[in-house]
Amino acid sequence: MSLLDDKFAALSTENAPGQEVRQSAGDFRQLMIGEMLPGRVVDFSHGDVDAFSPPPEAIERFTEAVRIGGRQAYTEYRGSADIRAQLAEKLGAFTGAPISPDAGLIITPGTQGALFLAVAATVAAGDKVAIVQPDYFANRKLVRFFGGQVMPIAMNYLDKSDGAGLDLSQLEAAFEAGAKVFVFSNPNNPTGAVYSPLEIERIAALAQRYQATIVADQLYSRLRYDDEAYTHVCAGVDENLCLTIMGPSKTESLSGYRLGVAFGAPDIIGRMEQLQAIVSLRAAGYNQAVLRSWFDEPPGWMATRTTEHQHIRDEMLAIFAAAGFPTRRPQAGSYMFPTLPRLKVASLDFVRLLRHQANVIVTPGTEFGPHDQSIRLNYSQDLRAAIDASHRIVEMVARYRA
Repeated sequence: MSLLDDKFAALSTENAPGQEVRQSAGDFRQLMIGEMLPGRVVDFSHGDVDAFSPPPEAIERFTEAVRIGGRQAYTEYRGSADIRAQLAEKLGAFTGAPISPDAGLIITPGTQGALFLAVAATVAAGDKVAIVQPDYFANRKLVRFFGGQVMPIAMNYLDKSDGAGLDLSQLEAAFEAGAKVFVFSNPNNPTGAVYSPLEIERIAALAQRYQATIVADQLYSRLRYDDEAYTHVCAGVDENLCLTIMGPSKTESLSGYRLGVAFGAPDIIGRMEQLQAIVSLRAAGYNQAVLRSWFDEPPGWMATRTTEHQHIRDEMLAIFAAAGFPTRRPQAGSYMFPTLPRLKVASLDFVRLLRHQANVIVTPGTEFGPHDQSIRLNYSQDLRAAIDASHRIVEMVARYRA
């Protein structure tokens, strides 16, 4: 394998969320035993934007931008200046950290685009980067793609006694060993765990002491249950050491518009803009206008969305608890990460069997670290479909249990 092949091997999409690799019946013949479980296809690898549609103003803002035409289409590389000004005010109020709309904020093609630019702007070949396990699948893939060295930090997410369960001693050891970047999601993707104020305080203090950069993915920080306490790390650390990524794609069901925002360290934002100018030029100009409606949903819209997601979460947790699957109770977001019992087939084969025999699509736990007994489920789905699919998962586990 060439160095180039090895570099791109780190980006394997075979089991990545939303990437369906459907083998033919012939290729899969050895595993196709047992009858098909009836039921509609439910794709837990991403949210169902038909079940949870975007806020009504989004399409109005988009069509207005199209009518305006050219000056909306060709914005600055880092995004429309007046939209950035609005975002800086909204996000500053939300996080408790002042944001410069000119020097400290960039609009990107989705939060995935923001993460790519952020890692590219902070990680050089040979750099050591602290990565939580489990955490968002792209974090370690991008670090390896850019030649960085992943330093795994354990998170005992099933122990609910102390926040998310991050091993802070491992994080400090990583910084002592030379890690200059820490990438993590809060709420955690895939478990839905929220870092406690004490954990965030310790993370900020360690970054300050070792002058390490924090890249914080806070995509689901608006969708929190039971008035869950939430601390934004950017409010407690030197601005030059922190980059925060947010966007309306998940909680607000606007993933089709491919909109993300990164804010924080001006030097990092500047590098991100330089790269964006080459990779994509800008976030799509007409789409940027949709961000004018972000944080301005109709009264009660966010509360209703949160309540509906909490209902689905609780129904699914009850099903998995009855089946004996240890599962962290998500405090925020729309992901859960059940641990399955030992099976008589390999974990990736079981994921494929779920697709072919139960019409259920899930993301294998191996995408998020060494978690081959887990599966990740995005429960932003139609309630009845999610419940029915959860029962089918339990039936499939019973069928293939070791």
